[in-house]
Amino acid sequence: MTENSTTEQEHVDSLISREDGLKYWEGIDASVNGMLGGFPHITRVDIRGSRNFLAKLGVGSKAGQRVAASALEGGAGIGRVTEGLLLDGIVKQVDVIEPIAKFTAGLQGKPGVRNIFNIGLEAWQPAEGVRYDLIWIQWCVGHLTDGQLVEFLERCKTALTPDGLIVVKENNSTTGKDEFDDVDSSVTREDGNLRRIFSEAGMRLIQVELQKGFQTGRMNLLPIRMYALKPAQ
Repeated sequence: MTENSTTEQEHVDSLISREDGLKYWEGIDASVNGMLGGFPHITRVDIRGSRNFLAKLGVGSKAGQRVAASALEGGAGIGRVTEGLLLDGIVKQVDVIEPIAKFTAGLQGKPGVRNIFNIGLEAWQPAEGVRYDLIWIQWCVGHLTDGQLVEFLERCKTALTPDGLIVVKENNSTTGKDEFDDVDSSVTREDGNLRRIFSEAGMRLIQVELQKGFQTGRMNLLPIRMYALKPAQ
């Protein structure tokens, strides 16, 4: 990263406000429409793409795949991914991180949902002795600065089982630089910057895939990539 790009990135990071982000999400309906910003119709395509990506990594309920024992989901919202993907043949138990308590109210007592942490990713700490086969983080890391994201991934790394993996699924900026959104106080990062952050956190990429089906017709959305990560050492 050049000196100019570093300065620019620090400026983008400085615009992120945890308070403004929480205020935005507190005002959003606890519904699929609310979680997906008015695009509820993309959920089926999204879940199918995620399931296919995990299948290529050997995770799933079909022949030759393994159902993970335990997963952690970052930024779970109302549990759209929790119930629609993770507990649907991917894992047996899920712990979820979601700072907005009204979103997770419907997950209380659901079979397979073990612990609900109503805190931000930046505040989450792995519980002693708890290990996860899969950590799924989708559409939420834009509320963290680069430094916070590195630290969060480092903590996630310590909570993985020996064969565990982390999947980050996020929008990518198409302008060649990270872009700040003042509506929800988040940053959309370019692909290269996300890869740099993963490396700084001591992670190695084992698979990357572009989500298909979102760049056609009325679903002309930002590119979305799924990054599968394992500890570098």
